[in-house]
Amino acid sequence: MSKTLAPTTGKKGFWSTVFAQRELVIMSVPILLYKILFSYVPIVGWTMAFQNYKPAIRSIWKQKWVGFDNFVKLFTGLNGERFIRDIVNTLGQSVLTLATGYIFAITLALLLNEIRSTKFKRIVQNISYMPHFLSWIIVTGMVSVMLSVPTSGGIINDILMRFNLIKEPIMFLAEPKYFWGIVAGSHLWKELGWNTIIYLAAMTAIDPTLYEAAVMDGANRYQKMLYITLPGIKATIVVLMIMSIGMILEAGFEIQYFLGNGLVVDRSETIDIFVLTFGLQMGNYSLATVAGIFKTVVSIFLISTANFISGKLGEEKLI
Repeated sequence: MSKTLAPTTGKKGFWSTVFAQRELVIMSVPILLYKILFSYVPIVGWTMAFQNYKPAIRSIWKQKWVGFDNFVKLFTGLNGERFIRDIVNTLGQSVLTLATGYIFAITLALLLNEIRSTKFKRIVQNISYMPHFLSWIIVTGMVSVMLSVPTSGGIINDILMRFNLIKEPIMFLAEPKYFWGIVAGSHLWKELGWNTIIYLAAMTAIDPTLYEAAVMDGANRYQKMLYITLPGIKATIVVLMIMSIGMILEAGFEIQYFLGNGLVVDRSETIDIFVLTFGLQMGNYSLATVAGIFKTVVSIFLISTANFISGKLGEEKLI
């Protein structure tokens, strides 16, 4: 009679597992060291948030300690008004970018999945992927030209005027109300095709017999997408959504910095630009560090909360 082997537990079981998977452990060591060096060691710099940091004093431990004064300064007075405005801008741009990105990426993935011609499907994929490999400096240059007046190559204004939708060119980059939409639209154009990759990969794991059974029951293509494909990739959508919520304060930096100007600064400046302005341009490293800490703490809270709620609702979790 065979004996059932109980799973090993405790310290002995842990080291037995490590030894059995020693090749994988050895392979992970360089990545672990990389993360420690570039993600955890720099946290020592957070001490600047509690100091009146002066670069002339080389040792970080010999700086003047001011406690939580910098945290108070960040949320009060003129700095507080500016930082709260930047929080609103960051959240607004992020939410708009994420919403449009998710909706259009999932829609494009569903449509690509229904294409039967492999050659045509590859052509569409290659065209939609290519903008991802362009740097933001190139993309912002193209966006700036497309949104300019028709005489300067502004194709958007030219099209709107040809269809009699507007009578005069719109100065898109000089009107604050358009800036969030420009950011979301630029991200959508650049990353749409790239964002569909993971959804298309998830669709390949769906059992083909489900589609065959649906056809026999008289389902059309749209019904198969709604009742088979979308439920089949729901776990992927939830996990990516949780990760995106954790990055909600990462609205970006390049596009806001390159397209922003004094006329739209009330809608373009984000937390990252606030940190750049106070840290590098004004030399207030302590206040910039506090702003960075705020963003990190809020991001950790958001991703933890989203992960917890997802688990309580019976959906997929990150951990």
